Amino acid sequence: MELTRRDALSAAVAPLLLALTGNGQGTQNTPVFTQDLPNLTMEDWQVTVSQITLPPGNVGAAHRHPGFVLVYVLEGEVVAKITGSAEATYGPGRMFYEYPGSTHEVSRNASATKPAKFLAFIFATKGLPLTSPA
Repeated sequence: MELTRRDALSAAVAPLLLALTGNGQGTQNTPVFTQDLPNLTMEDWQVTVSQITLPPGNVGAAHRHPGFVLVYVLEGEVVAKITGSAEATYGPGRMFYEYPGSTHEVSRNASATKPAKFLAFIFATKGLPLTSPA
């Protein structure tokens, strides 16, 4: 059975969104992010979800991922700039997308005094390094 990109994304993100928005009776679920995805078969792909904590004042090096990435900010504020987009600051509950082949040009904690924490959902072919220098 071929896994579609919609199936993969739903399987990876649905449990997170249910946990964050609640799943009890009468709970209203509101989309927090919508993004078109690349047209890929995703054969031999996997999703790796990592929780990343940026110390206060942390500035990351420019980097790339082998597939596409969805980022969900849990705590603090993260400043990011992805190829072709403006630099932006993302706080708790906000998300951003890194498309295949893009460079994460700016990656830093917006605060000099508080850590920032986020989940990175990296969708890529199995066995490839998840991050490489730009």
